[in-house]
Amino acid sequence: MKGFASDNNSGVHPLIFQAMMDANQDHVTGYGGDPYTARAIEIFREKFGSDTRVFFVFNGTGANVLGLSSVTRSFHSIICAETAHIEEDECGAPEKFTGCKLLPVKAVNGKVTVEQVLPHLKGFQFEHHAQPRVISISQVTEMGTVYQPAEIRELADLAHRHHMFLHMDGARIANAAVALDMDFKSFTKDCGVDVLSFGGTKNGMMLGEAVLFFNSGLSSDTRYLRKQSMQLYSKMRFVGAQFVAYFENDLWKEMATHSNRMAELLASEVAQIPKINITQPVEANGIFAEIPPQLIEPLQKQFFFYIWNEKTSEVRWMTSFDTTEEEIRQFVKCIKTQLKT
Repeated sequence: MKGFASDNNSGVHPLIFQAMMDANQDHVTGYGGDPYTARAIEIFREKFGSDTRVFFVFNGTGANVLGLSSVTRSFHSIICAETAHIEEDECGAPEKFTGCKLLPVKAVNGKVTVEQVLPHLKGFQFEHHAQPRVISISQVTEMGTVYQPAEIRELADLAHRHHMFLHMDGARIANAAVALDMDFKSFTKDCGVDVLSFGGTKNGMMLGEAVLFFNSGLSSDTRYLRKQSMQLYSKMRFVGAQFVAYFENDLWKEMATHSNRMAELLASEVAQIPKINITQPVEANGIFAEIPPQLIEPLQKQFFFYIWNEKTSEVRWMTSFDTTEEEIRQFVKCIKTQLKT
């Protein structure tokens, strides 16, 4: 059943599937010593700079954990939004594998601001206090909003003034790039991001994410940490081949543009229904809305989606690269029908 629960629920784009099939020929060296992985790394360096270090992992949690583990020790702290994936949706993996203390701050539309971070920048060189080390942000945020480059630069400058790092969870980075109408480097490396989790599975890939370091000195131990954290894929060619296809002819952009456009369409349609209240700016491929509670169950039976806040009857609707206009119109029609009953 198609629905609006998550862009993780969508399938794999046929061209990416075909790339994996094409890579499924003969034998190649495992653990990344293959031409597909080499070409994928080359593409990342073309986009982000020749000094970029690239490490492929299985999934988004693995990417975040590996990136954060590489720049922290267990006596450090990581500052993030209270809604951040590393805080809410990774089952304590960042704490378990880094040993660090997470310091969540109250988010404004999912975003961390300098003013919210400042109270946690204390206790430096004090042995009784966890040492602030990383500010972590999500782009797109978990609330569907997008950081502007100036906001990212401000956080990066703050981090660097205190000899800290800025980490970006880019699970939906393609949707952010489309929303900003910018290339990836312009709102990451050029804005001072030190470590980037670059996602693709929410935008048409099957599996595999990339961890990018824009200062090679930060990744001196990353290959060992990747192995130790069980994120080193033996048949890595199938991740590399996906990324090659993902970037070829800007397939990533085609998919993200479509999913963002479908979210805009859904938002514009439901905004005309008096009893629906959109709670967050719709800037990528997510819509958050408060709806009459009696609508939730009958709607979910036909188009599954998640409840975000049971107390306020706030739900989340996500669109994907394969969402169609017809599905949106059927969903909106279903809402209107249920409101009449």
